[in-house]
Amino acid sequence: MGHQGLDQSVRYHLSQRLVHWVMAALVLAALIMGMTLGLLGFEGAVDAFGLEITNLLYISHKTVGVLLLALICVRVVLRLAFGSPPYATPLPALQRQVSRVVHALLYVMLIIMPLLGWGATASGDFPINFFHWELPPILSRNPPLSEQLFFWHAVSAWVILGLVSLHVAGAVYHWRIRRDGVVRRMSLLP
Repeated sequence: MGHQGLDQSVRYHLSQRLVHWVMAALVLAALIMGMTLGLLGFEGAVDAFGLEITNLLYISHKTVGVLLLALICVRVVLRLAFGSPPYATPLPALQRQVSRVVHALLYVMLIIMPLLGWGATASGDFPINFFHWELPPILSRNPPLSEQLFFWHAVSAWVILGLVSLHVAGAVYHWRIRRDGVVRRMSLLP
């Protein structure tokens, strides 16, 4: 099928596709920064990168988290407004169910994870940065709670990494093996 003949009814709305890919890049960045900081700790990061870069990494990680929280809300609104396009080739029932569960869990985790980070940061009495502005804390100072929330924030990173891996594996399967047009639904290419 030529580019002009592509049936747009089997694609997500352009706004949904743009938000998807911006979020994909931000999730990747957040995971890389967060896991680097989590593995090294503050002192280890300072030893490896210096204080200025370490502070920039923390500010960037928090900023990306706030952006992801805002964008997942936008994504939910767009999903409610535009829905989900039909598949060009119907999927087997098991694939449809796995896809729904993975997508639903990604949505939930992309709401929970930034909130855990915000709560952990606030209860640890650290600044909640959005670029160079400081956002209000959502919890008061409570170091033991902060420790627990940071633990669950880290666990949620691994859960998201697993879900993203399943999502990407499914996309590659549909793109390279089934060749059924499923990846075209979210593609930015014409």
